[in-house]
Amino acid sequence: MPLNPLWSPSKIEKNNSILNNYKNWLLARYNIKFNSYQSLWQWSTTHIEDFWESLIQYFNITFHSPYKNIISGSEMPGVKWFEGATLNYTEHIFKNYKANKTAIIFGNESGEIKKLNWLELKQKVSAMAHYLKTIGVKKGDCVVAFLPNTPEATISFLAVNSLGAIWSSTSPDFGVDSVIDRFSQIKPKVIIAVNGYYYNGKPFNKTSVVNKIVTSLPSIEKVLIHNYINETEAFPEHYIDINTLWSNKQEPLEFVPVEFNDPIWVLYSSGTTGLPKPIVHSTGGILLEHYKYMAFHNDVKPNENYFWFSTTGWMMWNFLQASLLMGATMVLYDGSPTYPNLNALWNFSDKVNINHFGTSAPFLIASMKHNISPKNTNSLSSIRSISSTGAPLPPDAFKYVYKHIKNDVWLCSMAGGTDVCTAFVGGCLDYPVHTGEIQCRALGVSLFAYNSLAETVEDELGEMVIDKPMPSMPIYFWNDAENKRYKASYFENYPGKWRHGDFIKINSETEGLVIYGRSDATLNRHGIRIGTAEIYRAIDKITEIEDALIVNLELEGGNHYMPLFVKMKTNEALNDNLKAQINHVLKTEYSPRHVPDDIVEVPDIPYTISGKKMEAPIKKVLFKIPLEKSINMDAMKNPESVNFFIDFAKTIN
Repeated sequence: MPLNPLWSPSKIEKNNSILNNYKNWLLARYNIKFNSYQSLWQWSTTHIEDFWESLIQYFNITFHSPYKNIISGSEMPGVKWFEGATLNYTEHIFKNYKANKTAIIFGNESGEIKKLNWLELKQKVSAMAHYLKTIGVKKGDCVVAFLPNTPEATISFLAVNSLGAIWSSTSPDFGVDSVIDRFSQIKPKVIIAVNGYYYNGKPFNKTSVVNKIVTSLPSIEKVLIHNYINETEAFPEHYIDINTLWSNKQEPLEFVPVEFNDPIWVLYSSGTTGLPKPIVHSTGGILLEHYKYMAFHNDVKPNENYFWFSTTGWMMWNFLQASLLMGATMVLYDGSPTYPNLNALWNFSDKVNINHFGTSAPFLIASMKHNISPKNTNSLSSIRSISSTGAPLPPDAFKYVYKHIKNDVWLCSMAGGTDVCTAFVGGCLDYPVHTGEIQCRALGVSLFAYNSLAETVEDELGEMVIDKPMPSMPIYFWNDAENKRYKASYFENYPGKWRHGDFIKINSETEGLVIYGRSDATLNRHGIRIGTAEIYRAIDKITEIEDALIVNLELEGGNHYMPLFVKMKTNEALNDNLKAQINHVLKTEYSPRHVPDDIVEVPDIPYTISGKKMEAPIKKVLFKIPLEKSINMDAMKNPESVNFFIDFAKTIN
């Protein structure tokens, strides 16, 4: 890696960072001095009890009852944190209440910009919480949302959480089956849904979709509607328009304390095998983690404007809510990031003075490929950091940001996941930014690269492994008896250690990291993880197809190639009409991101002897990794099926 940094923090930026303030606090409070970020990181991962307890004090976490132990249990999974402590996430957000200060800025494709101050936010959260309480929503109940990224989604989450209830959301661009696959597993009591949404300048009516979702979820007792678009057919009379709630008599906003290890929300894996896995995070674990990352790795300060382009179906929406914990103004945008052109979000930034601009690697790559140069068309003077996640950011995109967007910006490439609703690796104001590298391992994240012998390595490719627990790791998967699915997802390869499923390389000289994409079969499609099982469920509805296999290849320069391989039934042949049918089913039942780049007929689909489809090994074959390092042929049910893929790999550039 070249050691000529693209950007370096100034001495003033380092000294004024929250990270530096924390180091000074540790010195004053505990007489512990750290001369480098690396020494602080080592302490945070070797003295994990001391580190996480220090955050309770540094961020002034309010417990309604005290904890007995910092950590209970010795091996992942099964570790419990701060047992006995009770708290509320929304309560900590409203610690920053200042009636006339702007809490939320909202914009959309039409150019509309709305501002919500803390008084208005509190009144609406209180009104919705009071209504939910009157219809019987209580601690431990599930409330789900089918909403766009509008203030109403945040209001709904804060209201649900204030009652100690459990939140879960998807965005309205999800297909019916995809939503039902997720929500049906957790048996929600209430759904808050939208009548439609706007994208690329067009309204999309979701009235019939909402009705199908509701009729498919018999546990639902009440339906609340956000009428976001005009001119849609009427809903049943017993559905409640949320706008009618705001006129109710104002009730005080109360906060129901829950146990530190009680659920805050349910997020979903991409469904690589079977239904998407409902991942449950703890209230206290998420609160601690969000304070830590927002403060030390994003340096988000009171009165700053924090933006992340997301939908409510991506974990970054949940992460974005944490900007309110910091006393910052949360900036929301609903619509396409490229409508009417790729300058849309940069124009929006200038209008509302974004300080921290969060996006995905695919957005920056698309901007680069379309040769837009925002530094020549926009001011961008307010932006001090640009954060990127969702996929590895290639070196050319790093250079593009500094050449064509802003040359004095802090580029924070980060990586984590739905699994922990945060980043394992990310930004650090103690370090410069090097081309293609994520700056650091986050505090409290004992992360290493493991070679094939399970040895920790630097300066070579390895599996990303976390060998000590974090509070924001899932407390469990919903309906997962004895944690079987949970253990299989992360702990099968290295018992007691978390294998994340990414290939990484740690640079011993800079302490930075490079992520080389997925090491498992999950499809990382332009920054959005897609489960192969979702693809297969749609393909199963097409009678002419006997079997299928799909992989996504992360190629150089941020490019992706996702071929779908299909085995046809006897006397059936793949043709253009059938390809169109496949694409239509995937697009309408799931999303446009599920549509493959190519559909290829194959003589057979590779399986293990035990009957598992061999996606990850075939991905290695298509990457032209030597066969002996890609597939154990002795473990195959039909080893001859690999020959087609060996030949097909030769056609991929």
